[in-house]
Amino acid sequence: MESKSKEEIFYERKINYYETDKMGVVHHSNYIRFLEEARCYWMEKIGIPFLSLESKGVTIPVLGVNVEYKHHVTYGDTIVIKVVIKEYSGVRMTVSYDVRDKKTGEKVIEAETKHCFTNKELRPVSLKRYAPEFNSKIEEMMQIVE
Repeated sequence: MESKSKEEIFYERKINYYETDKMGVVHHSNYIRFLEEARCYWMEKIGIPFLSLESKGVTIPVLGVNVEYKHHVTYGDTIVIKVVIKEYSGVRMTVSYDVRDKKTGEKVIEAETKHCFTNKELRPVSLKRYAPEFNSKIEEMMQIVE
């Protein structure tokens, strides 16, 4: 279900029947969940599991989502999601996603999510100061991809 090279992390996911709509295609709202699954998977693979982050009192709320739908997938299809940190300041992070049909390679969606790092009171924090061990892991991944 997973693949990791030195430079890229891919999240694979098989589409369930209940995620489809009356037309038999994945309902557009489900892609937001898929992006979150891929982001959580990516963070775990680089050594920042959400439970570790939360144990330090850090949360990562979503500030915005942008999705462009290119092609549909249906029940039984498998999608492959490539996660890349597009921008990172220590306080804010923009994540881009390339979602493709595993069988055809066709692009299903292009997406981007924007986040900030906050403490338990939902006040913005700099990950560079608040959790430098996590900051260095994100910066390291950004350098590998560049």
